[in-house]
Amino acid sequence: QVQLVESGGGLVQPGGSLRLSCAASGFTISNYVMNWYRQAPGKERELVARISNIGTTTNYPDSVKGRFTISRDNAKNTVYLQMNSLKPEDTAVYSCNARRSPYNYWGQGTQVTVSS
Repeated sequence: QVQLVESGGGLVQPGGSLRLSCAASGFTISNYVMNWYRQAPGKERELVARISNIGTTTNYPDSVKGRFTISRDNAKNTVYLQMNSLKPEDTAVYSCNARRSPYNYWGQGTQVTVSS
């Protein structure tokens, strides 16, 4: 059974940090591009980080560039998202995604709330 399970979300003050994890089972992530998306209430889902299958290439939108870092440990079948200097506008449900045509897997998401 294919699964992606996110963890590490929670409540953090502005300026704080969180590290999200995405543990995969039922398939091997080394063959997949891995992504982190987020969706805030009333807003469209937004890609916040992407990493190539062997981790040599990463991409971020301007909204998180310099603050978020995606990494992967293929031996542990896990992807991470380090989030620093968090802002209230980073509040959203963060979801992990694994993609390799024609396969497209999603986790259930983890809530991140940035508030004082």
